[in-house]
Amino acid sequence: MAWNGWGDPSRAAPLPDAAVGLLRDLLGVRPAAAPPLPLDGVAVAPTRLTGEALEAFARAAGGAEHVRTDDESRIRHTRGRSTPDLLRIRRGDTADAPDAVVLPGGHDEVLAVLRACTALGVAAVPFGGGTSVVGGLAPRTAGPFVAVDLRRLDRLVSLDPVSRTAVLEGGLRAPAAEALLNAEGFTLGHFPQSFEWASIGGFAAARSSGQASAGYGRFDEMVVGLTVATPRGTLELGRAPRSAAGPDLRQLVLGSEGAFGVVTSVRVQVRPVPEARLYEGWRFASFAAGTAALRRLAQDGPRPTVLRLSDEAETAVGLAEPDAVGGGGAAPGGCLAVLGYEGTAQEAARRRAEAAEVLRACGGEPLGEGPGRGWEHGRYAAPYLRDALLDAGAFAETLETAGFWAGLPALYDAVRTALTTALAGAGTPPLVMCHVSHVYPAGASLYFTVVSAQGADDPVAHWAPAKRAACDAIAAAGGTISHHHGVGTDHLAWYAEEVGPLGVEVLRAVKDRLDPAGILNPGVLVPSS
Repeated sequence: MAWNGWGDPSRAAPLPDAAVGLLRDLLGVRPAAAPPLPLDGVAVAPTRLTGEALEAFARAAGGAEHVRTDDESRIRHTRGRSTPDLLRIRRGDTADAPDAVVLPGGHDEVLAVLRACTALGVAAVPFGGGTSVVGGLAPRTAGPFVAVDLRRLDRLVSLDPVSRTAVLEGGLRAPAAEALLNAEGFTLGHFPQSFEWASIGGFAAARSSGQASAGYGRFDEMVVGLTVATPRGTLELGRAPRSAAGPDLRQLVLGSEGAFGVVTSVRVQVRPVPEARLYEGWRFASFAAGTAALRRLAQDGPRPTVLRLSDEAETAVGLAEPDAVGGGGAAPGGCLAVLGYEGTAQEAARRRAEAAEVLRACGGEPLGEGPGRGWEHGRYAAPYLRDALLDAGAFAETLETAGFWAGLPALYDAVRTALTTALAGAGTPPLVMCHVSHVYPAGASLYFTVVSAQGADDPVAHWAPAKRAACDAIAAAGGTISHHHGVGTDHLAWYAEEVGPLGVEVLRAVKDRLDPAGILNPGVLVPSS
């Protein structure tokens, strides 16, 4: 991955001149005062780990070659991939760089690394694909810490074609996992926007939700078992798909963001590779009309595999098809919905036809397969577009939430108003776009994209009040502080409010039992006392 951006550097592309002109004329975007620093121009403070500590980590990880203290390794493990993260690293801010990168090769070595961290008083940050966008890789600690990179835990351990489950190691990257499963005729069906770089353990630790969640479910719904390394030992969870043997401790680990333990392997449900994949577009006159249609499908069926809806602004810009940004989108006005159907050819065609009846009854206009193909082709391109916007001097960031259907319109309005008011008041009027990204019978998620000028002095500080205003609006409107990005450090205060004082005490009690020395990802997920 690019050290100061998203994904494969060879796929980076500048914005077209016309798009740069629109940013200048409509939002007042101007080129950055100085270009980003090159990698060899970024300085990192010397490691605070002693020679004895580094030797202890080498013994734990199976050799000195699995402990790295060079500048480049530490820079590449500094923070995650939020816009503030990238802006900081582009200007050479390495304050959150780990003191070393440790690469254990299996579950027992992960346990040994955690024991060494406990004995040495060194914090440990589990590192999968490095795709966190909520401060999940920037611990709040004054002391030294190591990034525990799981890339060597990269195997398909076993496949049970009868039960249709697979055991995957936590460091296995999503494309490799999908290739291994496809070779056996199966798919995970989990394709979040971070798919190209995220890891299996990261999916579990962050309760990831893929773009085909309407059909395959969220990742936490796919998990039927976990193996977790903690400073106190091993947790083996999940003897059956479901159980009435007490509270489901699998749910304690799913979404724990590395604060309770390191997910070293998961047993997940898999499905046969679909015979057919059909994607199409529909136009609705308004976001409200489109949302009503999505609710009908989510509640009464037939439910497509992919189901998403862009609001008027996102449709106009063309962000539903990132490769077409600046081209006016697929629909002349209104809102674009993208639907997909996967399965046998007969089943996919049947659900498509039945869904069309519902969509037409809700005022939808079919646009054919073109918009669906455009979305499929560009489904992983939006983060690259974000990098191009930063290069052009714009500020571009995302945030998301979820709520019940009845409260969704008020939640949508509250967040848009908060972002627009805060940024316009700071002299950088924004373009705020949104889409419904995941649906359930009871509600849906809202995914916002914000583009504005960066602000004259410090773009990160300039954005902070708008981010706070949006989070306050989410809380006041009854939404959750995160649907799938997670808590990290960025959302900690609002998460504490969401679960309440007693809920915070429960989290602290679990943390104290599994990690009594507090070495795992300090400051992430669990509010301090």
